[in-house]
Amino acid sequence: MIAGINSKQPRNESDLGKSKHRPLRRPPWTFLTVRLDLRTIRRIGLGRRVTRYGIEKRARIMRPQGSGVPQPFYGPDLPDDQTVNTVLDVALRIGEIQMFCGAGAADVAATIRATTKALGLPDCEADVIVSSISVTCHRGPSAQPVTVVRVVRSHNNDFSRLTATEDLVDEIVSGRIDSARARDEIRRIAGEPHPYPRWVASLAWGAMAGFIALIINGGVDIALAAIAITVVVDRTIMVLNGVSLPPFFQQVAGGAVVMLIATAVVSTGMLSRSLPTLLVAAAVTVLLSGMATVSAIQDAISGFNVTAAGRAVEVALMSAGLISGVLIALRVIVALGFEPVPLPDVPSVTGPRIATMMTGSIGAAACFAVASYSRGRGVAVAAMSGGIGGTSWALLRMGEVGPVSAAAIAAVLVGLSGGLLARRLRVTPLVAALAGVTMTA
Repeated sequence: MIAGINSKQPRNESDLGKSKHRPLRRPPWTFLTVRLDLRTIRRIGLGRRVTRYGIEKRARIMRPQGSGVPQPFYGPDLPDDQTVNTVLDVALRIGEIQMFCGAGAADVAATIRATTKALGLPDCEADVIVSSISVTCHRGPSAQPVTVVRVVRSHNNDFSRLTATEDLVDEIVSGRIDSARARDEIRRIAGEPHPYPRWVASLAWGAMAGFIALIINGGVDIALAAIAITVVVDRTIMVLNGVSLPPFFQQVAGGAVVMLIATAVVSTGMLSRSLPTLLVAAAVTVLLSGMATVSAIQDAISGFNVTAAGRAVEVALMSAGLISGVLIALRVIVALGFEPVPLPDVPSVTGPRIATMMTGSIGAAACFAVASYSRGRGVAVAAMSGGIGGTSWALLRMGEVGPVSAAAIAAVLVGLSGGLLARRLRVTPLVAALAGVTMTA
């Protein structure tokens, strides 16, 4: 309690006996008393909103009642261990799905912080480093902080699951779902099967290679051959992944299979053009590390340099494996007596080819979305982004703009238009970015 002070104080000890002993009177508007323990004051501060998890009502300051005795007010308790563990489990599962589906580290960290704050733990910090997620909940000076870690050991394109997770985050942040229901929903999303069977994804990868063959000035026969080769390569990679072969050797095997089959098909004379490099260029699309490349650049721009460096190493390793496989196959081809493979001429972009490139870009981007398990809205956004990227690149090249500058300008257009389309149609922006940037590369 704070002692009151009389307006007239005795000046020295001799005046003490002369002063009248009157009870101190404290007007109701003079003193306001709140009884809050130190950890609660540090935790919420006066006037900050708190719930039973950490956020609900403002700390009220009670005025003296008729007896003149201030009524004490006790601040809310800190969240208990069960609440903290439940909220952190939900946030980690959300971040795990995002990283598994290729989201950037900045997006994952921001989503975890928003989720924990909405569920009642505003003092949480999230850190994402390469393949691990760590979240720490601070509970003031009188309670131990809680830190949990989750490791994401693999990555895969699954945009339907990523979109469902982001919709769940919107529900949590808006306050329509509590922690218990959010935990059930995220478990359901994690255990939900793909919207398409695996063979549909393989056919979609093959169709994407066929459209790319048309973009690089291949005929219909080359496009059909690219479809067949890509399906074989995709099934081969799936078998090797099933026996837990490291990704680097999967890339080596995939590059070798593509080169050997393309040379064998061209040597039969069934194609209109004896250039296996066109088949190889179209068929290796399924082996490119597009998702890791986009994520690495995004992390570097966002300031997550360690994660960006880790993903850049992954991209370099996967590319080295693919090149090694192609070179090994070339050595085998030469040893078997085949002639060295000539390089194709780079076709110039002319007016009649604009329509072909636009159609190929739209088709390839849509097939990429299907192969990445996107649903209807995601496929539509990917197709539009791919069409914008491929058409703008072709128009810039026809205007004598350099290939690098044309790709950069087209990527900017893809980012702007794809982001707006994704937000409008409520799908993850990653599908628009990957599909569009792939068509501009």
